[in-house]
Amino acid sequence: MKNNNLKGTLILTVAAVIWGLAFVAQSGAAALVPPFAFNALRSIIGALVLYLFWFFAQKRGERFFPENPKDKKQYFVCASVCGLCLSVAINFQQFGIAAYPKGVASEARAGFITALYVILVPIFSIFLKKKVGLPVLLGVLIAISGIYLLCFSKGVSGIYIGDFLIFLCAISFALHIMAVDKFVGFTGGVKLSIMQFLVAAVVSALLATIFEFDEILLSNILAAAPQILYLGVMSSGVAYTLQIVGQKYAEPTVASITMSLESVFAALGGWLISGNGLSVKELIGCVLVFAAIIVAQMPQKVKN
Repeated sequence: MKNNNLKGTLILTVAAVIWGLAFVAQSGAAALVPPFAFNALRSIIGALVLYLFWFFAQKRGERFFPENPKDKKQYFVCASVCGLCLSVAINFQQFGIAAYPKGVASEARAGFITALYVILVPIFSIFLKKKVGLPVLLGVLIAISGIYLLCFSKGVSGIYIGDFLIFLCAISFALHIMAVDKFVGFTGGVKLSIMQFLVAAVVSALLATIFEFDEILLSNILAAAPQILYLGVMSSGVAYTLQIVGQKYAEPTVASITMSLESVFAALGGWLISGNGLSVKELIGCVLVFAAIIVAQMPQKVKN
C-alpha cells in the first residue's frame, strides 16, 4: 500500500509540474494571441489528444456514444454543462493573466488564486445541503489571510484587475468540479473530458470570431505555437492521463494535496523561466494560501 501510494504521488507530482508550468506558457502567449482564440486552439488540441488516448485504451468494440437515444441525449447534456463551465473558467483565467502589467508575478498570483477552488467547492456544497467541517472553515480563514498578503502587499494599489478575473476563474472551476462530480459517473472520465474540451473549443471559437477576429494574426499564432501545443498536448492530454493513472494508486487526500502543488510550481516556473519574483509579503501570502489548501483537505476525524 505504501509503495502504491508513493508511486501514485510521484505520478501526480509530474502532473502538477506540467500544470504549474502551464501558467508560464499562458503568460508567454498572452501578448501574442487573444484569450478566446488561444483557448479555442488549446481546447481542440486537448480534445484530439485525449481522444487518441481513449481510442488506444478502449475496450474492444466500445462505442464512444451510447446507443440508446435517451442516454445519448443525457450524454450531450452532461458534456454541454461541464464544457460551458470549463469554457468560462479557462477564459476568465486567460483574460486575467493577460491583464497583469509587466513586472508582476502573474504566474504565481494566477496559480495560487486559481487554487482557491479547492476551498470554494466545499463552501458551495453548503447550498446542496452538505455539511462543511472545521478544516474547511479554518482553511477559509487562512486563505483570506494569504490573499490579503498576496494582493494587498502594496495596499489598494497592489490589487490588479487580473486578480479579480482569476478569482472569478476559481469560482468557475469550483462550479466545473461540482458539475463533473455529478455527471462523470454517467459518461466516464475520459469521454467527459474529451467532450467538455470540444464544447470549450466551439464556445471559445465562436467568441473569438465575434470579438477578436481583427486581432487574430497567423504570424502570432505560429509564434505562440509552442505554448499552445504545451497547453493542448501536455497540460490537457498528458497531465490528465497521469492524473487518471496516479489516482488509481494514491489515496484521495494525498492525491488532492499533491495535485494542488501546481500553484507552487507555477510560482517557481514564473521565477525561474520568466524572472517574475515575489516580495516577502507576497511570498508569505502564497505560503498561507497553499497551507489553506492543505488544511481544507484534511479529514475531520482520524482513526487509529
